Amino acid sequence: MQFDSFTFLLFFALVLAGYNALRDWSARKNFLLAASYVFYAAWNPPFLLLLVASTTLDWWIARRIASAAGAEARRRWIAATLLVNLAVLGYFKYATFLLDNFSALLQGLGLAYRAPELGIVLPIGISFYTFHSLSYCLDVYRGRFEPTASWRDYALYVGFFPQLVAGPIVRWTQMREQIETPRRTTAQGLGLGFTLLTLGLFEKTVLADGVFAPVADAIFNAPAEASAAGAWTGMLAFSGQIFCDFAGYSSCALGAALALGFVLPLNFRQPYAATSFSDFWRRWHVSLSSWLRDYLYIALGGNRRGTARTYLNLLLTMLIGGLWHGAAWTFVAWGGLHGLYLALERWGRDRVGTAVAASHGAAARGLRAAYAALVLLGVMYAWVWFRAHDFATAWTLTAKLVQPAAVLSSLTGTGFEQRVATVLFAALVGVQVLCRGREARDWLPRWPRPLLGAMLGIMLLLIVLSPGDNHAFIYFQF
Repeated sequence: MQFDSFTFLLFFALVLAGYNALRDWSARKNFLLAASYVFYAAWNPPFLLLLVASTTLDWWIARRIASAAGAEARRRWIAATLLVNLAVLGYFKYATFLLDNFSALLQGLGLAYRAPELGIVLPIGISFYTFHSLSYCLDVYRGRFEPTASWRDYALYVGFFPQLVAGPIVRWTQMREQIETPRRTTAQGLGLGFTLLTLGLFEKTVLADGVFAPVADAIFNAPAEASAAGAWTGMLAFSGQIFCDFAGYSSCALGAALALGFVLPLNFRQPYAATSFSDFWRRWHVSLSSWLRDYLYIALGGNRRGTARTYLNLLLTMLIGGLWHGAAWTFVAWGGLHGLYLALERWGRDRVGTAVAASHGAAARGLRAAYAALVLLGVMYAWVWFRAHDFATAWTLTAKLVQPAAVLSSLTGTGFEQRVATVLFAALVGVQVLCRGREARDWLPRWPRPLLGAMLGIMLLLIVLSPGDNHAFIYFQF
C-alpha cells in the first residue's frame, strides 16, 4: 500500500473518518494502532507477526533494563536486545549476501562450492523499525528516560503507519508526549497535511518516476552503451530521482501525520544546498545521520580519542551506514566515499577551513561557493555507486564521467528527455539554494491562498496525467 496508490487514499480517508469519530483518546490510539497494523499487513501479512514480536520483546526488555538491580544486569539486558535485533536484521538482510561472498571466496581458492538458494524475503521497513526499537532501549539503558508501562503506546510509537516502512526514524522523546497527550485533526493540520501530501506525491510521481527515473534507468541498465554526456545526465538524473523519491515519501509521511494531529521530525533540509559534506549529512536523511552519530559514532569514541581514531570512527560509521542501506558492496563503497569525504574535510578544516569560514571578503565567499559546488559534485558522484548494480557498472560510468568533453556536451549531446532531466535537476538545486534556511511546512501556510490553491491544482493535475511508470519508493528496500 504505497502513498501514491488509490488504495492508500481510500485507506487514509477511512482512517481519518474513524479516528475523528472516536471521542476517547485511548480508543483513538487503539484505532490508530490497528490501522497501522492493517497498513503493514497489506505488504505481507506474515511479517506483521515479526513486527509485533519485535515490538513486544523490546518493550519488555526495556522494562527489565530499568528495573535491573545493578550495572552488570543492565548490560546483560541491553546486550540481549542488541543481539536479538541485529541477528534478526542480519538474517533477513545479510544472510544471502554473506553466503554468496563466502561461496565466491571458496571458488577463488579453487574449491568447488555453490551457495544454496535461501529464498529469504526482506520484511519491508525492518531496518527502520529495528532502529526505532534500538534507540528506545539504548536510551533507557543510558538513563535518559523511564520506559513506558503501556505496551500499546510503545507499539504505536514503533508502528505508526506514516513513518513505519521508510522513516523518518523517530525517537521516543519526539513522540512520547504526542502519544500520551490527546490530539485531534484540526483544520490547519488537515490543510497543511494535504498540501505536504500533494507536494510529496508530485515529487514522487511526476519528478522521480516521470522525469528522472527513465533517464537514470536507461544509463545504469546499459552503462557500456552510454556516451560521456549520457553518463553525466544519468548521474544528474539519479541524483534528482533519489532526492525526489525519498523526500517525496517524507513529505507524504509528515503530511499524513499532521492530518492526524502528529508532528514528525523533518528528514530533509535542502541537502543539495549544503556548504560542506558534514552540512550535507545534517540535511540529508537527518533521522538516520543523527542516529548514526548518537548511537554509533559517539559510541565508537567520536572525536575524543585522538585525530587518527576520529578519522577511523568517521570511516567506520559511514561504511556501516552504507551497509545499512543494502547488502551489496556498492552500498559499502558509497558509504566509504562519504567517510573519506568527511575525513578529508575534517583534515582540511583543521588547517585552513576555519580561517576561510571566518573570513568575509569576496575571495573567501568565492572559495566557500566553489567548495559548495565541489560538495554537490562529490555527493552526485557517490550516488553512482549507490545506484550501480555492481562495481563494473560504477567503474564504467566513472571512466566516462572524467572525459574532458563530457561536461560541456551534457546538454547538447543528449536527447530531449535527458536535457529536461538536466534542466529540472539544475532548477531543483537552485530552489534548494534559495530556500536553504527555510522549510516547506513553515512557509507554505503563509502563501496567499489563491496562489497556493493554484499551485496545488497544477500539481494534482500533473500527478493524474503523469505518464511515468509507477515505481516502489526506493527506500522501501532498506
